[in-house]
Amino acid sequence: MWRSGSAVLTLLAGTGAAWAEVPRVAADITPVHGLVARVMQDLGEPALVVPTGASPHGYSMRPSEARALDQADVVFWLGEPLTPWLQGPLEELAGDAHRVELLEAEGTVVLPFREGARFEAHAHDGDEEDHADHDGHDAHEDHEDDAEEDDHSGDHGDHNDGADPHAWLLPANAQAWLDVIAEELAEHDPGNAAVYMANAEVGKKEIADTVASVSAALEPFRAKQFIVFHDAYQYFERGFGLNAAGAISISDASKPGPARIAEVRGVVADLKVACVFSEPQFNPGMVATVLDGTGAGTAVLDPLGAKLEAGPRFYPALLQDIGAAIAGCE
Repeated sequence: MWRSGSAVLTLLAGTGAAWAEVPRVAADITPVHGLVARVMQDLGEPALVVPTGASPHGYSMRPSEARALDQADVVFWLGEPLTPWLQGPLEELAGDAHRVELLEAEGTVVLPFREGARFEAHAHDGDEEDHADHDGHDAHEDHEDDAEEDDHSGDHGDHNDGADPHAWLLPANAQAWLDVIAEELAEHDPGNAAVYMANAEVGKKEIADTVASVSAALEPFRAKQFIVFHDAYQYFERGFGLNAAGAISISDASKPGPARIAEVRGVVADLKVACVFSEPQFNPGMVATVLDGTGAGTAVLDPLGAKLEAGPRFYPALLQDIGAAIAGCE
């Protein structure tokens, strides 16, 4: 976790941000970095704070990453629900930068946490465009009744307390954020405003085309039940009309206890689950325990795209990678 200290401050001394025509930009995780890179394409490249393959739920920054925050004019991050440890460094190192919390951005759909190892099935129409007209707070209100019925109690207030932070996996959110990113960068760099806006439009079209392709590939899988390693995929499920039956770990990827493992094994048996998905960042032994004695298949899902190349084409590649892993599970 981040710890303020004289060593880091000494390292960063004399590296304060200086104005440039194209602003210096930092992004917290690779999916956000990819969207920012798409908007900045041909003009500049954002710095990445949490490196590819690291879990954003807990990370200790290296000096180079701290320096990127210190030098940034603009910082785009998901928000405190995903990276609570980043709040301190942002205030200390990026205090003069304009910070954009995407979970709070207009047009963002924010869903509440799901509780328990077994999820209730919810109807999805597979058309994420239907949800793009709501901001994060409207989305909370839309789900209040569901939250009460499923005992998903929590404070869905102004700071997204109790919110599932994996919101980048809803394509409509990513499209909305492209506009937010373009508008923010255009404000800092009006001379290149037209380029930022045009890049955002191209990015939205790329996402729409990818959604159509992935949706077609997932069609045979929609009737199947599956288990995910940790509850990071309800936004993807909502965007593509899928329903996970449950998760081995909760949304923050904390280690599940024996009772939860036993409950998940019961879900696999009761629902004849077709596939149990692991993740590259976490212990595969838990998935092996859940699979033992069942006929379920297994495959690897990665909500952060650790093996994908960072940059402007990252986000469509992430959707394709997750969709292919789900569709191909045997």
